[in-house]
Amino acid sequence: MTASAEMHVSMFDRLRAMGWVVIAVVYYLLAERLAATSASGLASGAWEELLYRVFLLFLLIIGYAAMGYMSERQQHPVRAMGLGRRDGWGREIGLGAAMGWGGMVACVLPIALAGGLYVSWLWSWSHFGRMFLDIATLAAAALAEEVAFRGYPFQRLIDATGPVTATFLAAFAFGLIHVGNPDASAASMLTTVLAGWLLALAYLRTRALWVGFGLHFAWNATMGILFGLPISGLTQFSPLIRSDTWGPIWLTGDGYGPEGGAIAILVLLALLIVMMVVTRDLSYKYAQPVVVPGGIPVDLDALARRQQEAAMGTTAPAQPALVQIGGVPNTVTPRTMPPAEGASHTWEPGRSVPVQADAGVVGQPTDGETAEPTAASVPEGHVADAAEAAPKAGEERGGQAGEPGPVPGQAPDEKNEP
Repeated sequence: MTASAEMHVSMFDRLRAMGWVVIAVVYYLLAERLAATSASGLASGAWEELLYRVFLLFLLIIGYAAMGYMSERQQHPVRAMGLGRRDGWGREIGLGAAMGWGGMVACVLPIALAGGLYVSWLWSWSHFGRMFLDIATLAAAALAEEVAFRGYPFQRLIDATGPVTATFLAAFAFGLIHVGNPDASAASMLTTVLAGWLLALAYLRTRALWVGFGLHFAWNATMGILFGLPISGLTQFSPLIRSDTWGPIWLTGDGYGPEGGAIAILVLLALLIVMMVVTRDLSYKYAQPVVVPGGIPVDLDALARRQQEAAMGTTAPAQPALVQIGGVPNTVTPRTMPPAEGASHTWEPGRSVPVQADAGVVGQPTDGETAEPTAASVPEGHVADAAEAAPKAGEERGGQAGEPGPVPGQAPDEKNEP
């Protein structure tokens, strides 16, 4: 494939991914409107807010999972979205929650020391029940925003523009949706953009939404429920504690809450560094680039092993071939042969039988040679076979048993006269 063809395919994939981003954004707006309408028709007050967040979360997960299956043919789209229950996902939530709690304490502590923080308590059973309702609402809201801004749309935006540009665009969009909140300002906009950058970094480092969800939820819950301060200008999430701040706006954030002050900007910048450090192991485990195989398959382990053996001289020596010594069989069937003239040659059990490899008859030496005994001997069990073979050998030479056969060199019809 030529470079121009590869560039054309890459541009087509980027445009296709951007198209799915646009579809995801439109779907988010429609899902938000549908969730708000459904919640208002079913409940009111604190329950309405909870139902709205839960409905929105449900619609986003279902819709983005369907988009993941249609666009990428994802077999597990919810897991690919970043909501897979992998090993240690609970600890990841705890890690993010610790960062969110610590970051908000760092924002509130200078306000309490340098300015003023006036706390009022609202103790009643109804307020305790409202507190648990608000905790559930904040959890559903944090997870819904993570799915919308760091889930499927953010992933397709990475495919279309790359991680750096996608992080900037997603963070800017995250800050943009908070512009309409009460007492919003340029400082609060910058703070929210930095928060979006931090949460996007949490996804890029872990390839999941759990750390970002824990940070997002703990940040809001600590600010609203624990300290009783406005959450991005919203004050309805402080059922037990109500706090009023005193001091310059750049420190307190005024009615928008700590996120509208300069302290929050410094804290978020510090949390970016902390995020890089605490997610180092998760990044090594989950955020490594995907290697796409290509070319000729090669067994790298076997190749490295052969190179090491060649360098170290550890190649195992070849096994020597088996060599058969001698061509004489171990067992020789005995045959009764006439002894040579002038020699006494009687076979006895347990005695070696002379064997000549080049002779035509077993046990008879050639002219001018003396039969030497060999290592081959007749086993004890072959004595009977030798006795039975003797008359048959006589019949082959003489025609009758006990009659001597013809002498070598004499015609068959001549008689053997002494």
